[in-house]
Amino acid sequence: MPTLIDFRRRIRSVQNTQKITRAMKLVSAAKLRRAQERVFNARPYAGQMLEVLRSLARRAEVQKHPLLEKRPEEKVLVLVLSGDKGLCGPFNTNVFRLAERFLAARRNGHEPELITIGKKGRDFFRRRKVTLRAEHINLFLRAVDYAQARDIAAQVMELYTKKEFDAVYLIYNEFKSILAQRLITEKLLPIEGILPTRVEGPLAVPGAPAYERPAEAPVAAAGETEVDYLYEQPPAELFDRLLPRHVEVQVYRALLESGAAEQAARMTAMDAATNNAAEMIDRLTLHMNKVRQAGITRELIEIVSGAAAAL
Repeated sequence: MPTLIDFRRRIRSVQNTQKITRAMKLVSAAKLRRAQERVFNARPYAGQMLEVLRSLARRAEVQKHPLLEKRPEEKVLVLVLSGDKGLCGPFNTNVFRLAERFLAARRNGHEPELITIGKKGRDFFRRRKVTLRAEHINLFLRAVDYAQARDIAAQVMELYTKKEFDAVYLIYNEFKSILAQRLITEKLLPIEGILPTRVEGPLAVPGAPAYERPAEAPVAAAGETEVDYLYEQPPAELFDRLLPRHVEVQVYRALLESGAAEQAARMTAMDAATNNAAEMIDRLTLHMNKVRQAGITRELIEIVSGAAAAL
């Protein structure tokens, strides 16, 4: 049976752990406020850019562009966004499970390739011998920079325009609230939802329970009313210049969403860990008091028994 010294040692250990989890919760809360603000600023920007592209497509009557070209999806590239650190509950695990189901559904003679964004995703798929076309780590250790998203988007667009891949998808956690994140499977390339002749419909990912949508879905509300714009430059020229920027913005928005969702998940996990530590301290303190009380009772019995024997 543990002694009083053992109980005190365990209580002290749990208290030290509780201090760490409480500090991590406060740090995540501070980071979340900044990340949440950036997400809310990026969403309307992405929506307005999509609306401008739709307006340009109507004006220029553009039907052909390398980033709009649709091909049979034989070779697929998947961008998986995860965290660079752990201690964030099921945040990373949920993304990995969705990615594995997506890869299993897309094996049609050509093994899908991955670009992992985040150290946890890289390590996970390396252990499973999955082909990684590229890896990007330590992006989420600081505030996500647009230049990082631009580099990733440029790499993806180059692979797509060279016809090394027929489609590019994003898999990530979308920030909904502090307590909720939503798994997203999103088609990045070819760009959909810009030409007037598009066909509406969800992406079919067999066996995937996550929310699935084309890249324009987060801003569908922005396209409810058609707004006409006046352009100084020829619409066709603007359209060609803005399409790559649209891909960059979608990647940037996904990075911001994933970063905010990770901080929310970590704050929730650390809050639960802090509460669990408090409950454990209470239980250990109760057991310690019972042991101490039993020891006092035993000593009193021995004293009384000794006194009775002396009489």
